[in-house]
Amino acid sequence: MSRTPPPAAWPYWITLTFVPLVLMAIAHGGWWIAAIPLWGWVAMPIFDLILGRDLTNPDPDTADTELFWFRALTWAWFPIQALLVYGGIWYLTHLADFPWHEKLAVMFGIGVTTGTVGIVYAHELFHKPSRAERWLGDLLMAMVLYSHFRTEHLLVHHPHVGTPRDTVTARYNEGFHRFFARVLWRGPGSAWRAERAMLARRGLPAWHRRNPFWRYGALQAGALGLAFGLGGWAGVGLFAFQAFVAVWQLELTNYVEHYGLTRRHLGAGRYEPVGPQHSWDSTHRVSNLLLINLQRHADHHLHPMRRFPLLQTHDDLSPQLPTGYPPMTALAMVPPLWRRLMNPRVRAWRRQHYPDITDWSAYRAGSLPVPKGAG
Repeated sequence: MSRTPPPAAWPYWITLTFVPLVLMAIAHGGWWIAAIPLWGWVAMPIFDLILGRDLTNPDPDTADTELFWFRALTWAWFPIQALLVYGGIWYLTHLADFPWHEKLAVMFGIGVTTGTVGIVYAHELFHKPSRAERWLGDLLMAMVLYSHFRTEHLLVHHPHVGTPRDTVTARYNEGFHRFFARVLWRGPGSAWRAERAMLARRGLPAWHRRNPFWRYGALQAGALGLAFGLGGWAGVGLFAFQAFVAVWQLELTNYVEHYGLTRRHLGAGRYEPVGPQHSWDSTHRVSNLLLINLQRHADHHLHPMRRFPLLQTHDDLSPQLPTGYPPMTALAMVPPLWRRLMNPRVRAWRRQHYPDITDWSAYRAGSLPVPKGAG
């Protein structure tokens, strides 16, 4: 693998190609609606097949001053997404003469966009030290009614990935649909307990104003209120539907990223440190452009603050997916096919990294002791 200067920023702006597709779907409906998921789920994997993998590693010590256009892309998305979501609600409730099922289909396409692009950008933003960037991340998550994800991701997922404490580490043999229900049920409570524990360590009560759940609630209420102001209860319904689609997209990605990968249990609720072997990676070129290098996921867990253009590939150390995330998330919707493809890869991973562990039943059931004091 070669280490190079940062790549050009313009290819990452491929995500903006969703914008004209959404606008055409809102304005014309019909087959334009199908263009949105087809672009993300079909066209991008085809481009991956044609353009192959990218194994280059930019210099991770590149200064932020050299990354302006990469950062500008993530800053620009919030107003664009707000225009697409709220402009779409207003148009669909005031001007469009589509039947209701077609209006829902338009919002499905918008939800694919807010999930595929918006949540990925929010994830990049709330990992950064800038208060303005973290606020942009919060605004994007409020627009999909999933604000607690920031807490769950930073305070639970990163420290506890690959352990039973982490809600979004998919267990071996766990189908996506069961995983999705479990995450929706357990995630908000897990995030609340993490914030409560952090406040308690500072000697503060759970309902203190520093608890970000106040901000999460206010932003989500504002997002719903704006949808109501623009489209009444129909607008709220359309808004909530796109939010659900976006969250479904997010949790499909979470499912793929760590499926069946576990950290060694050291006893007494302790686990080995996170390593590059605890995330499924993909070096497919075009889907990494679309997802701003989210598929270089192992390096993100090793260096959570590293900006997306500088993330490294650990092709020799991390387990590799056979394709990029878009086809893998589609496959995850069919659990028997998913297991047929991925379970042998998990078993091979176990033999490679943990040949001494012969009984995986406790890991598989998620019944090992959680870290002391967690949740």
